[in-house]
Amino acid sequence: MLLFAMGFLLVILQPSMGQFPRVCANTQSLLSKECCPPWDGDGSPCGELSRRGSCQNILLSQAPLGPQFPFSGVDDREDWPSVFYNRTCRCEGNFMGFNCGECKFGFSGLNCTERQLRTRRNIFQLTTNEKNKFLAYLNLAKSIPSQDYVIATGTYIQMNNGSNPMFRDINVYDLFVWMHYYASRDTLLGGSNVWRDIDFAHEAPGFLPWHRAFLLMWERQIQKITGDENFTIPYWDWRDAEDCGVCTDEYMGGRHPTNPNLLSLASIFSSWQVICTRSEEYNSQQALCNATGEGPIRRNPGNNDKSRTPRLPSSADVEFCLSLTQYESGSMDRMANYSFRNTLEG
Repeated sequence: MLLFAMGFLLVILQPSMGQFPRVCANTQSLLSKECCPPWDGDGSPCGELSRRGSCQNILLSQAPLGPQFPFSGVDDREDWPSVFYNRTCRCEGNFMGFNCGECKFGFSGLNCTERQLRTRRNIFQLTTNEKNKFLAYLNLAKSIPSQDYVIATGTYIQMNNGSNPMFRDINVYDLFVWMHYYASRDTLLGGSNVWRDIDFAHEAPGFLPWHRAFLLMWERQIQKITGDENFTIPYWDWRDAEDCGVCTDEYMGGRHPTNPNLLSLASIFSSWQVICTRSEEYNSQQALCNATGEGPIRRNPGNNDKSRTPRLPSSADVEFCLSLTQYESGSMDRMANYSFRNTLEG
């Protein structure tokens, strides 16, 4: 189910995608700690009358916690989503979603029984029309509000333990920017204290499954708002690339002629506003990013810290990574040696 079972909490905690279904972002749902919305198809919670799913207590891991996070009961993402909801829809068969109203990835049809295979393509192999459609889809996602989800603008404690909901609307594209921020943000400990050495989406075994689910969900939302069920995210094959091949106005935006840190005015992305970039400001205020625009996209490819990232990976680097047979090893964090996950993550 989309609400909580999308990823692993990086070794020590439960998964956290940071999703808040709109229908459950209210006082009643928060105080009852139940998010079991009706499925429109039959009007029953979780589509139970149609045997799509049922409202159940959430399942939490009983595995012992690791030493990386020396706290308990201070972060809303611990044992996700139990701080907000402890009863959610448990979907059956090929159904999924916060109300079991969708098909699992890879399935379609009225009863989600039809196998569906989609292929992601190299962005440089798209036709002009396909490429322009992709850019138009991104622009649409940036401008259309999400119908399914809202974002939290405060912690559970700041919401007075649920009696004062703090949520707001967000567009479809920025929803996923915010979710990535929420999963990897620092832990607010009160006052001016924060715990920075924690991340629910990176530097541990959950890196790959979390981001795989993240991209599948992002793809699904684009399909829903455009009605294009065959949409897939194109990829950029950057092996052996000497520069940013997609950093042109034809694709993801070229350089501004007088300010290399900004995008060319000829790019549709030059008018976009970024969100959730000021982590130290949020920390000092003990606040969450509220998705307010924080200025234009800033990008200056090729002027990165060469001591940390001297170049893009080569074909040989990729082949070496693929030769590693152990998914995870040792400490299972950013110090894991000969770990496929850690090598892939960089």
